[in-house]
Amino acid sequence: MGVAGCGKSEAGQRIAQALQLPLVEGDAFHPPSNIAKMRAGTPLADEDRAGWLDALARELAAQPQGAVLTCSALKRAYRERLRAAVPALKFVHLALPVEEAQRRVASRPGHFMPPSLVASQFAALEDPAGEPGVVTVDATRPLEDVAAQAVAGLLRFNNP
Repeated sequence: MGVAGCGKSEAGQRIAQALQLPLVEGDAFHPPSNIAKMRAGTPLADEDRAGWLDALARELAAQPQGAVLTCSALKRAYRERLRAAVPALKFVHLALPVEEAQRRVASRPGHFMPPSLVASQFAALEDPAGEPGVVTVDATRPLEDVAAQAVAGLLRFNNP
């Protein structure tokens, strides 16, 4: 989880591979109306995200052996909605500064999320630190380190 540009897709692929779990790309579940809104530079509201979160929750619940989901999950209420479907759900928060998120999003040609929306992502972000089942990883680190720290943190939940 994290803001646009934090590396959810790339880190998620590596985490899923390391844990031998399927990868669920959250962006693939956005309805066309959400994509159009973001392309136009309009931040999504809670109402826009409701159906998307419900679809993600159903997809996670349909994976009894587990899965790795890439999803912004910016607000605690969003994370709670996903936890309601999968009570043992864990989160990896890929944290990075706004300047780095801006730089990364600006370097993704053709993506539906424009750099102009990065500030709105940080405005909506409710830091998950202190919530149960959350690992925070410095997303400015090399991708290999990010994935390794995420996997190590997740495995600690299973083997305290």
